[in-house]
Amino acid sequence: MSTAHALKAHTFPLRGSHLIEASAGTGKTWTIAALYVRLVLGHGSDGTAPVRPMLPQDVLVMTFTRAATRELSDRIRARLTEAAQVFRGIAKSDDTFLKGLLDAFPDDAEREKAAYRLAQAAQAMDDAAVYTIDAWCQRMLREHAFDSGSLFEEKLVGDEAALLLEAVQDYWRQQLYPMSTALVAQVQGVWRDVPALEKDMKALMAVPLPEARPGTLAQVLGAAQAEREAQLQTLKQGWDEKADKLLGWIEAQLETDKQGWDGRKLSYKNGAAWLGVLKAWAQSSADAQALQDDMKTGWSRFTPEGLLACRKPGAAPVELPPESQAYAQLQAHLLALPEPAQAARLHARQQVMQRMAELKRRGGLFGFADMLQRLDVALADPEAGERLAARLREQFPVALIDEFQDTSPLQFRIFDRIYRTATNDPDTALLLIGDPKQSIYGFRGADIQSYLAARRATEGRHHVLGTNHRSTQALVDVVNRWFSIPQDAFGYRSGDEDPLPFQPVAAKGRHEVLHSSSGPVKALTVVHDATLRSQRDARAHLSALCAEQIVAWLGDPQARFAHPVEGDTPLQPKDIAVLVRTGAEAAAVREALRVRGVASVY
Repeated sequence: MSTAHALKAHTFPLRGSHLIEASAGTGKTWTIAALYVRLVLGHGSDGTAPVRPMLPQDVLVMTFTRAATRELSDRIRARLTEAAQVFRGIAKSDDTFLKGLLDAFPDDAEREKAAYRLAQAAQAMDDAAVYTIDAWCQRMLREHAFDSGSLFEEKLVGDEAALLLEAVQDYWRQQLYPMSTALVAQVQGVWRDVPALEKDMKALMAVPLPEARPGTLAQVLGAAQAEREAQLQTLKQGWDEKADKLLGWIEAQLETDKQGWDGRKLSYKNGAAWLGVLKAWAQSSADAQALQDDMKTGWSRFTPEGLLACRKPGAAPVELPPESQAYAQLQAHLLALPEPAQAARLHARQQVMQRMAELKRRGGLFGFADMLQRLDVALADPEAGERLAARLREQFPVALIDEFQDTSPLQFRIFDRIYRTATNDPDTALLLIGDPKQSIYGFRGADIQSYLAARRATEGRHHVLGTNHRSTQALVDVVNRWFSIPQDAFGYRSGDEDPLPFQPVAAKGRHEVLHSSSGPVKALTVVHDATLRSQRDARAHLSALCAEQIVAWLGDPQARFAHPVEGDTPLQPKDIAVLVRTGAEAAAVREALRVRGVASVY
């Protein structure tokens, strides 16, 4: 595991591939703007300066939403303008970063030249290469149509819902109309109707899955059912005899070692009844689920773990019969039997996707996901791929990917093929900026494995923004402490290797402290409710506790933020935020606040 270096904006290397971890409040946007200023100036020493001074169209800045691109572009423009004014002496600044840049250009003529470059870059920000990934892919496919194999006359479809519905309806008609009534009833056990099929396809198309069986849906269902029945009959063989042996062993154990067994968990009567069900099932044509349903508690009793759980505390070790392990293997094999419903879902997914592709080809249409896939396929081409990658590197010698923790494997593969992350190419710069603790776009394909792959590819070139400028010292300290208690904060450690370590940060932010009538409020308070409750009751109870605490603070005349210099500020409702995991939790908290007379927004 490599050690992350504290990032210093003046000396950060603007060549090669680097991973920057930027936790909340550590000045990520400020840092991006500062590095952008250095890129425009070509600032740095050997090994840290960019290949050449850059123009806004040379620096690819990538983020995830249109709003974020606008905000980032505005912040960069403002930073370039401020730097130009400082270099020309029009404005004064206490910014140590800008002072350091001025010292690097001591000659007046050099400063004027640098100011001109900065001002020109600020004016050119309307043409800067600041994009969402989708918008950038669309532009690259259009600009490099020959190398990417794209058509010139195609229309982007932002919402593919109509295409999906048409493809689903076509699939339903083609596959179900020729079926027998009995088989249609089986299919409707998977999808009740077309809307259910459409909803399922929308979910399945967003994730990578294996290829489906060839043939029609009827053929796929028949083959899956036949394979399941054949495997099931094989698994049933011999269990009439094995069940008798297992019951005989239990009988002997209860006679010779009665004190070692908990009679409430294992008795001859119950054992005989459960194993009788097993024998009858093995001699019948019943499916796997029938065994679990009919055995009830006995379903988990005869595995090694189940039998050992029936031993009393302190009882002597017991040698289990081979039939116990065989029963555990039977359970595992039954749970792994081919599922006709899953085979049907894979078949529908593949056929619907193929139908959508056909509809797009006929109409000259393409969607956002198509753009990523086309660019990825083009870059993977043995001949044209490297030519396309070289042209993109020439067009964008520097790439900064913001919010990198929300990158999907496909998106990272595209940039990896262009900039060859592991080679640390000194003729380009690839800066991956993000925080794995803030990944929120899993529903859009983002995968922490992409982040881990990037960490491996940039081994030795990890950097961290180590100071939080937004939170109080007490809050930063308690978060550092909370995540440092476990040896493996995020659950990825393997032996001595931790591919995703927690990076503690320092604090240089707010100085006020929240006070109540009881004195200073602790930065972190953990509330435990040890009472066993249903999910609904637990949610209602904890929402009530949350609302009561908020009401207590708002009703406390001593509740205030105490600042050592600026004085005290009363606590107001707008100062309080409640973080929840789901809309249902948000509704519960809002209702708990409402009945206590506190308005809230979601």
